[in-house]
Amino acid sequence: MKHPDCFHEFARYASMNVLGMLGLSCYILADTFFISKGLGADGLTALNLAIPIYSFIHGSGLMIGMGGGARYSIYKSIGDEKETNRIFTNAVLFAAVLAGIYVFTGMFLTGNIVALLGADAAVSEMTGTYLKMILLSAPAFLMNNVLLCFVRNDKAPQLSMRAMLGGSLSNVVLDYLFIFPCQMGIFGAVAATCLAPVISLLLLLPHALKKNNEFHLIRCMPDRKHIRDILVSGVPSLVTEVSSGIVMIVFNAMILNLSGNTGVAAYGIIANLSLVVISMFNGITQGFQPVVSRYYGAGESENVRTVFRYALTAMLVFSILIYAGTFFYAPQISGIFNKEGNPTLQRIATQGLKLYFIACPFVGCNLIISTYFTSVARPLPANIISVLRGFVVILPLAFFFAAAFQMTGIFCVFPCTELLVSVIAILFYRHYSCAP
Repeated sequence: MKHPDCFHEFARYASMNVLGMLGLSCYILADTFFISKGLGADGLTALNLAIPIYSFIHGSGLMIGMGGGARYSIYKSIGDEKETNRIFTNAVLFAAVLAGIYVFTGMFLTGNIVALLGADAAVSEMTGTYLKMILLSAPAFLMNNVLLCFVRNDKAPQLSMRAMLGGSLSNVVLDYLFIFPCQMGIFGAVAATCLAPVISLLLLLPHALKKNNEFHLIRCMPDRKHIRDILVSGVPSLVTEVSSGIVMIVFNAMILNLSGNTGVAAYGIIANLSLVVISMFNGITQGFQPVVSRYYGAGESENVRTVFRYALTAMLVFSILIYAGTFFYAPQISGIFNKEGNPTLQRIATQGLKLYFIACPFVGCNLIISTYFTSVARPLPANIISVLRGFVVILPLAFFFAAAFQMTGIFCVFPCTELLVSVIAILFYRHYSCAP
């Protein structure tokens, strides 16, 4: 039976999470803007070389948060309080283990990673500084993502939004203060970024600690079943983020050969703006996930399909607006990040914006269908979609297009990949939708 408030529930969750994710994406966009103004093209190059590692950390947090949150919502819908607490406790333990690995890497392996990323003498020091700080701050990033997802699934999307916005706004303010008045350079930029999740956590903790919420830490041994459930449900979120980091590494290496540091700086503008766009789609998916999981747990399949259609409609509206803006205002957008007025950077970035963002509706479609499958406990098609768009299709296309069409080909890889995968994703949905 269709719930009369189905649309309003979706709209409330989705709007809160779109706003929150937009704020969260400002972590990197603020760095891009202020570094471009304070440190020029070399600073942008260093940032773009280091950002893929942030994608790995962010993806790990989303994997645990989204995977654990989906399972939590299903258990909650059937009133199983014991299992909701066990899934939350195992999610926190899992995050702690991964955080320890990242911290160890930051302490002892930063130099090796900088060399592997291809940083030359002009940018290696800045790249290393940014990378080390991001890795050492992994515990805050991971726990912030976990708590954001559980609080959202605990019927508190407004608090989740406020925490994301609070952390992001603090990042913008601290970026300006640290880079310009304090003259702290790249260290100031990354310090502001690393403080943002700490502030977000401080806003979330009162809800997590209060007695009337529905998830709590309990004494229990790590449970392989719950860890497996988190992994299975959360892997699509991990693959999405990790693949974007790997793609950035591969693209950076190709662009260094084709256009040098200036080309990498131009690609950095486009890639970091795309994080903002993808965050809007992630806001829609993270908004409809708790609603879909709850309806699925209650056996209300008609409402599951209705909310899915609402999500697709919202995505298409956003896609049209985003591409129109990037197409007609590409020179102005490029100019914002081109402090030195570099004509090569301006030309590459303007062309790239017009080509790269053709992918908008296809990216949105893939993310929504993948999250749908995660939300209804069908992880296999979600994992296949994520692996196809993250590795299997995009990497071979990248090498072929770069060899055949140079920089133009690199910018066309992303939309072509997402288009091909969206066809497969739609076929998966048509096959499985009869049994959500």
